[in-house]
Amino acid sequence: MYIAQKLRSQSVSAYLIYMYQVEDLVRAYGLDAGRIAAEYLPRFRYDEEQMRQAREWYEALARMMREEGKEERGHLRVVQNTLDLLEDRHQELLADQDEHEYRAAYYKALPHIVALRSQGSNKEKHEMENCVDALYGATLLRMQGKELASGTETALKAISELLRLGEESNKS
Repeated sequence: MYIAQKLRSQSVSAYLIYMYQVEDLVRAYGLDAGRIAAEYLPRFRYDEEQMRQAREWYEALARMMREEGKEERGHLRVVQNTLDLLEDRHQELLADQDEHEYRAAYYKALPHIVALRSQGSNKEKHEMENCVDALYGATLLRMQGKELASGTETALKAISELLRLGEESNKS
């Protein structure tokens, strides 16, 4: 909760990757907020009030996941809405003839985005969701201690640059 709030104000893509991880964590605990409070939250050494707030946040997430049918896969509506806003901004920047740097970064990332979209269910997702999915997938692989192929690293670098430029132009 505290990390999500901080990341949301600093970097939309970092926030989204974090929320993907939180969704997976809630699923790993069987959408059982009591287990999360007992087994996961104590690691953070929260004071009593922080623990109460974190427990309530995870309870709300688990409830929303059940209500939205996201027990096994998919993203919460709040996460999907953020992805959609990211895509809307992406399309605005592409349409802006003055956004030369962003458009150049897009064309550099485009072959990688096309490759991502050609895989399985990615065809139904918009470009920015595919980009965030790729970064999250790489994050998971790194957490497992797996090395990424040089081509994958090249793709991730291009995608990361595109997301960075999109966020920078959103702040100006």
